[in-house]
Amino acid sequence: MTTQPLQFLRRGQPVALGNVPPDRTLLEVLREDLGCTGTKEGCGEGDCGACTVVLGEERGGQLHYSAVNSCIRLAHSVNGMALWTVEDLAEDPLIQPVGDPPAAPQTITLHPAQEAMVQCHGSQCGFCTPGFVMSLFGMYQNHIAPTLPTACGSLPPEGALTPRGGPSALDHVRHGEPITRELAQEELSGNLCRCTGYRPILDAAQQMAALPGMAVNEAEVLQKLKLLAQDLSAQAANFSYIAPTSQAALLAARAAHPGAQVVAGCTDVGLWVTKQHKQYTQVIDVTRAAELREVTQHAEAIHIGAAVSLTDAFAALTAQWPQLHRFATRFAGLPVRNSGTLGGNVANGSPIGDSMPLLIALRAQVVLASQARGERQLPLEDLYTGYRQNVMAADELLVRIVVPRPTPQEQLRAYKISKRFDDDISAVCLVLNLDIADGTVQRASIGAGGVAATPARARQTEAALAGQPWTEATAQRAAAVLQAEFSPISDMRATGAYRRQVLGSLLQRYWLESQGRPSVSLDTLTLEATV
Repeated sequence: MTTQPLQFLRRGQPVALGNVPPDRTLLEVLREDLGCTGTKEGCGEGDCGACTVVLGEERGGQLHYSAVNSCIRLAHSVNGMALWTVEDLAEDPLIQPVGDPPAAPQTITLHPAQEAMVQCHGSQCGFCTPGFVMSLFGMYQNHIAPTLPTACGSLPPEGALTPRGGPSALDHVRHGEPITRELAQEELSGNLCRCTGYRPILDAAQQMAALPGMAVNEAEVLQKLKLLAQDLSAQAANFSYIAPTSQAALLAARAAHPGAQVVAGCTDVGLWVTKQHKQYTQVIDVTRAAELREVTQHAEAIHIGAAVSLTDAFAALTAQWPQLHRFATRFAGLPVRNSGTLGGNVANGSPIGDSMPLLIALRAQVVLASQARGERQLPLEDLYTGYRQNVMAADELLVRIVVPRPTPQEQLRAYKISKRFDDDISAVCLVLNLDIADGTVQRASIGAGGVAATPARARQTEAALAGQPWTEATAQRAAAVLQAEFSPISDMRATGAYRRQVLGSLLQRYWLESQGRPSVSLDTLTLEATV
């Protein structure tokens, strides 16, 4: 099978690489083919963050930045995007100083993400530092970066700054919100370093805004990406890495190539490549299909395309249920959420995937589609038939998730229990959604993860709650039912007995919180800088 050249933008110039196998990772291309050894290989599973790079993609006429793990990202998935590695921040001619005169040609000016790490002493052995710097660069671009002019003219004097994304498209320089300690903690959760501790790195995240500004010439990047897209569309079809741009073309490709490996963000398939050493001669990438990338709002429900990133999907959900924010940020680290998709997590069907218990409790439905039979819709919990097995036919794909809007009576809580607070896999995930009116449970929806071979709905516990007065006695009886409803296994994360105990304890915690008792957990701690 043939592959089309892999093309992306780097340092303002297109990079074209031929004969890149469909299962080759972006990290392999960077280190072995391009010699970009500043990007490190640590865990090889998207956990440590040493391999972090930043991708730039056109969305709605604007440049969207995402920090991602290059170790599990397939190289062809960045076709037509802009790419920055740690070597590029001081070398990219399209990253330019704002306000001050440009540095002398022989002088290397560090980007604020790099300079802040130097000033705050955030690096020790240095192996993890490139990944931290790239996460900081993504944070800088998404929150505080100044923006160069979008029209001809000189920059305004220093101090003439307006908010990033402000009302005028012709604003010469725009600054965004400050980096808080909490925001820095959330967005660096995918970078696991222990040598210096986190305080100096969190200090660096906050220090960036105080340093002389550097701006990406987004207008020029977007223009070059547009030219690159035209070049890619003119090329012959790629038979080994197929990335259709519409749902119809995607379903046709699936029907024609039922043996191809389907990928989205590759946050799981990437591990099959790096850890299990699996090889794939043909890949179908769902993330370019326009319909699958959309979040659409309807009167009764939110429709989330299967290729919507976890970051964007959780943003849509937390807009409706703000209490989900902390739960959403504990789904892996930000680079994984930026690459991984909600549809991929659901279709994969891992019993410890955190999005499925949440969606089950939200009474979500999944929409499956094939070229021959069209679409069908079913409750999410009915998708699974066994461990990583589902009802999808060989020519079917999951195309979107339908989530009903919240009701006035519902009380939703999501709990994740894991050994490590950030960037860890759940031992138990429990999401409870009770409609309570006039002191009575009108309806109960409960999703559980880590306690069965598939993500599960606690139907017996729901039945024990429905129609009952919402009292402590009811909660205790339901907790006993929940403990008996599942027979979880013992593994490296927890024993089965512990998991059963936690299920009951979480339901009783839900009762206490519903009565106004404050929750005492790491969520309630405030991250403050110390001298």
